[in-house]
Amino acid sequence: MYEPNELHDETSYTPQTEYVPAAEPKKSPKTGRRLAAIALVAALTAGTVGGAVGYRMGSRPAESATDGTETVNQLSMTQQPAHTATSLADNGLELAPAHSDKLLEPADVYAQNVDAVVAINTEGSQNVWGQATRFAASGSGFIITKDGYVVTNHHVIENATTITVTLTSGESYPAELIGSDEENDVALLKIDAADLPVVSIGDSDDLQVGAQVAAIGNPLGELTNTLTVGYVSALDREINTDGTPINMLQTDAAINSGNSGGPLFDMYGNVVGITTAKYASSSIEGLGFAIPINDAMYIIYDLMEYGYVTSRPYMGVSIRDLDSVTASYYSLPVGVYVGEVTEGGAAERAGVQQGDIIVGLGDREVSCYNDLSAALKHYHAGDTATLKLYRAGAEVEVQITFDEKQPDTAEADQTPEEQQPADPWQTYPGSGNGGVH
Repeated sequence: MYEPNELHDETSYTPQTEYVPAAEPKKSPKTGRRLAAIALVAALTAGTVGGAVGYRMGSRPAESATDGTETVNQLSMTQQPAHTATSLADNGLELAPAHSDKLLEPADVYAQNVDAVVAINTEGSQNVWGQATRFAASGSGFIITKDGYVVTNHHVIENATTITVTLTSGESYPAELIGSDEENDVALLKIDAADLPVVSIGDSDDLQVGAQVAAIGNPLGELTNTLTVGYVSALDREINTDGTPINMLQTDAAINSGNSGGPLFDMYGNVVGITTAKYASSSIEGLGFAIPINDAMYIIYDLMEYGYVTSRPYMGVSIRDLDSVTASYYSLPVGVYVGEVTEGGAAERAGVQQGDIIVGLGDREVSCYNDLSAALKHYHAGDTATLKLYRAGAEVEVQITFDEKQPDTAEADQTPEEQQPADPWQTYPGSGNGGVH
């Protein structure tokens, strides 16, 4: 019997009409974030696209600062705009010092960190095939501050109306959602507790292929405090999750349903990744993925400070894929069709016009929305880049200086279809996916 290859997020998820404990998790029917049926190549690609806007995924390595006699691991914002340059320590929020003096055995990594790893259970409702359906989901997370800040994946808490964090001691706390970033699958929670055990944050830039790593999590929603061990199989994998590529590291450590949001440790006992997804089929094993912690900590800082991720570049265009069939029919290049240009926006200032086809950004070719989204991740708001366009039978280049994407715009609350002009395809019918950039 044919079984399609699938890339699964690792949340234990049970849709239901009444609450059912996560002891019997099922895969979500939801298509929005579930990463199902995505073929694995050098980079994964998917057809479902939203109106997301990328930002720089460059590493944010930890810095060391001295606080009395103790070295405190702080977030480095050196590549960020000035308004986010304040470290966590300046706000009275300190991370545990990174360990670097002694290589540990997996059992020691586990003993050192298991109490700082938590189980996360959620309840909520969502629209499934036109009907409101209740669900329960479970995942994992880890505590980064003694006063109760907890990191997990966005898809673990997506659509949740209640979030519960359970410690290894069995104590449970209601959690407040501080902020969540769907585009990069990172969320930050807060529980009302004190003197909690915490993890130490490492430097994922120091990882090399072949390095041993260990994951601790909550597989299947019931096998709490599970340790799995493996190796870093690859770095800088551009994994496409619903049209939004995310930089991830690859590991053969077992990542199972319910592990999502849990920590991946190096052998010094430092967190170097957030376990997020696995590639599964009847014939393939050992393909798990994690978000590098340097990338994630930049996001976590912004969620803690502002409730959203700052400095994302915004072009001010409504766009649609110009697929190969349509392009061939009209003798046009494959690319991203500009259906509408926002008045006064970055694209209009650069000279972009309705009907242009975006075929490149910077040194990257653009043949679809996913390519453009991936290219945008290399820029901040305020950066200037070369945008390559096809217009009236010729390729032209314009210089675009990106605006900043704001979290509470009307566009952010609309579906890609609602974001489009009334009939953007009067000129080129038969288009593909689209959104607002």
